Amino acid sequence: MPRNLSIKAARAQLDMTQKELAEKTGVSRQTINSIEQGTYNPTIRLCRSICRVLGKTLDELFWEEEEEIDE
Repeated sequence: MPRNLSIKAARAQLDMTQKELAEKTGVSRQTINSIEQGTYNPTIRLCRSICRVLGKTLDELFWEEEEEIDE
């Protein structure tokens, strides 16, 4: 799973720490860190909550470009 730099960038735009985002979404700071590092796959409910807090869409924060497969 790739790192999620979109969440980190959106947090930075709002001058928000991982702890503040965690508190607003009802999870631990470690969970937010794991999502940003790409080691935790959040539920759709948590994804939507993060989007609401950061004022972004699901596509803006969680869309992953598909890798082209050479056949």
